[in-house]
Amino acid sequence: MGAQIRVYRQKIASTQSMGKIFKAMELIATSRIGKARSRMTASLPYANAITRAVSAAASQSEVDHPLTTEPEQVRRSAVLILSSDRGLAGAYSASVLKQAEGLTELLRDEGKEVKYYLVGRKALAYYDFRGREYAKVWTGGTDNPDFETAREIGATLLEDFATDFAEGGVDEIHVVYTRFQSMVVQEPVVTRLLPLEVVEGDAPADSSELLPLYEYEPEPEEVLDALLPRYIESRIFAAMLQAAASELAARQRAMKAAGDNATELVKKYTRLRNNARQAEITQELTEIVGGADALNAS
Repeated sequence: MGAQIRVYRQKIASTQSMGKIFKAMELIATSRIGKARSRMTASLPYANAITRAVSAAASQSEVDHPLTTEPEQVRRSAVLILSSDRGLAGAYSASVLKQAEGLTELLRDEGKEVKYYLVGRKALAYYDFRGREYAKVWTGGTDNPDFETAREIGATLLEDFATDFAEGGVDEIHVVYTRFQSMVVQEPVVTRLLPLEVVEGDAPADSSELLPLYEYEPEPEEVLDALLPRYIESRIFAAMLQAAASELAARQRAMKAAGDNATELVKKYTRLRNNARQAEITQELTEIVGGADALNAS
């Protein structure tokens, strides 16, 4: 019986220790989520504005640019997957990878090859474990992304987009990431980056905002050549910031749930330890009374 009590004491101590770790990670995620949300919010106006500018410039100039023109046949698609470097974030990375698997199935049903570009160690481990090939991987800082990484990713994707199919190039680019909606809701989504879906040059009838008219110097093609890399960089960076905020929110929620479960386990083990101690005391009293009765009878 004493051994059973020691087991419960060890379980209580280890669970309390884990609970402190969960609480610390929850507090860290909570303290960082505010900055991540601020960066995400600050990045959206520029990303949306440059998207509108590129769309309007392409539609008004009537330029047949390769980055804004639908190819006659899409033979290979690039899929950029934004996962996390660390775990303990609930189903965050699993949801992104599941969304990527659904996109892969859809693309292959359409007869397209898929070329993967991975961000985060979770995606890397997922594809390494299954022996799947990928073009390039970026790890480190998924919960605090920097613009240089987004620029490097954009340059890699644009280079492959400009490469011929026979030499390993791609005809379209998709990105799979988690869109931050609130501290409770984070949704994995798929966005096609290239070819860019060009909007009409006029604003909608129910909108008071008119799209700007552009005059080009020296040529519209050169303007688009300069704008489109910045468009790709800004959209990728905005997606990375959305993913970072989502990761921290998912980790904060997961660590709070884990801490609550640890508290419940401590209560459960404490109750079982007390029951075992009470049973041990009862057994000792029974043995004492039994021994006294035996002495009196003799």
